[in-house]
Amino acid sequence: MSNLTIDTKLIYEKSVSGRIGYSLPKDDYNNKYQISNSFIRDNLVLPECSELDVVRHYTNLSLENFGVDQGFYPLGSCTMKYNPKINEEISKLPDFCNVHPLQNSDTMQGSLQIAYEVGKTLAMLTGMDDVTLSPCAGAHGELTGLMIIKQYHLKHNDIKRTKIIIPESAHGTNPASSSMCGFDVIKVNCLDDGCVNIDELRKLVEENKEEVAGIMLTNPNTLGIFEKDILIISEIIHNVGGLLYYDGANLNGILGVCRPGDMGFDVVHVNIHKTFSTPHGGGGPGSGVVGVKGFLKDYLPTPVIVYNEIDDKYNLESPKDSIGRVSTFYGNYSVLIKCYGYLNTIGKENFANVSKLASLNANYIKESLKDYYKLPINKHCKHEVVFDGLISNKASTLDIAKRLLDYGFHPFTIYFPLLFHESLMIEPTETESLETMNKFIEAMIQIANEDADTIKNSPCKTNITRLDDVKAVRNPILKFKDIK
Repeated sequence: MSNLTIDTKLIYEKSVSGRIGYSLPKDDYNNKYQISNSFIRDNLVLPECSELDVVRHYTNLSLENFGVDQGFYPLGSCTMKYNPKINEEISKLPDFCNVHPLQNSDTMQGSLQIAYEVGKTLAMLTGMDDVTLSPCAGAHGELTGLMIIKQYHLKHNDIKRTKIIIPESAHGTNPASSSMCGFDVIKVNCLDDGCVNIDELRKLVEENKEEVAGIMLTNPNTLGIFEKDILIISEIIHNVGGLLYYDGANLNGILGVCRPGDMGFDVVHVNIHKTFSTPHGGGGPGSGVVGVKGFLKDYLPTPVIVYNEIDDKYNLESPKDSIGRVSTFYGNYSVLIKCYGYLNTIGKENFANVSKLASLNANYIKESLKDYYKLPINKHCKHEVVFDGLISNKASTLDIAKRLLDYGFHPFTIYFPLLFHESLMIEPTETESLETMNKFIEAMIQIANEDADTIKNSPCKTNITRLDDVKAVRNPILKFKDIK
């Protein structure tokens, strides 16, 4: 590691009056075209720097960020895995980048075909009959799926169905998506083994049987545990006229081994940016493809891509009882291109290896660390494992995460899920090697054996040591002029 000190000053602090790094071309129009004064700021203060200063500044800033291309990123639930660069290159081909969404469909048959095939493959992998590619993120997919469920009940004049059941082990955005869609949320608790309390679910459904619109379920759940009674859950909900919604956040835990559609789910959303090869984080772009069973396809958002075998042509159509548009055009197309590359590289015969390796890696970490960190659910997990802090209790989960920075690793997810006081959630994904996981395990064991003061006073090897998190939240400095 280099001993050079990186200049962390802000670009405004490096500004020198009169210094420039560019030159604008000569105005060949003799001021013929003028910007309206209504669009011109009275006082626009920008930094004045040379090109070299700007390049060095932003290059150094990029080195301060940590990404999966630099090292292990065990962020549980978010699935921060490495994505092959060939898929990035494919998505940047001019034939894809230069397509305009307002073109006539006759002029972009190839692009529509790729999107269509992506949808059909994802429908096959999830056990659904049709899909929409429009949602631009996982939570956007959740909202879209719930809108379809709501539309279904309204079209059947079942206006009383205003409640969604959500287990406490569900993905974190589920309650928010339900509320945004106008549903009331009913929480169902879990048993000590991490699975839904079936007796409590029966009672809740019986008490609200005319009002239950459906249930949102993540399987494997946020504890990394597979819901073994999923067929019973499906029967309970369907018997009162409700629908099952599958949150695909953890689809990589069962990919190619079993399908949500075969478990009884009616609606599925898939996080393309988590399972199917698109960089995740930094605000996007993402994709939350939603799949449905056949009886719900008329409610899909518009447009959908339809293949006409007679004309050998792909068309954009609007379903009969569509919920309308959920995005401006057809979703994040570049994300779908990366997904297309991934799907064809892996191949149908190898998808099961994705989930099997993810599960193997997670269980390897679980077994290696369970003598040092509390394991509240000591059973086979799928793609991620959740501990409940140190067995010794000498430091908090936050302290452990901060100390891990000194060992060169990005921390795991902390204090989520909310079922445990000191939740420590690790997801190695299927892409990490044995050597990488062994280094991580070794670091975690060393931290567990360190004295409390060392852990609590970390990090000490990073450019910035521990921040005052409370002050940062309550009094954030968001403008350069506010810096003292």
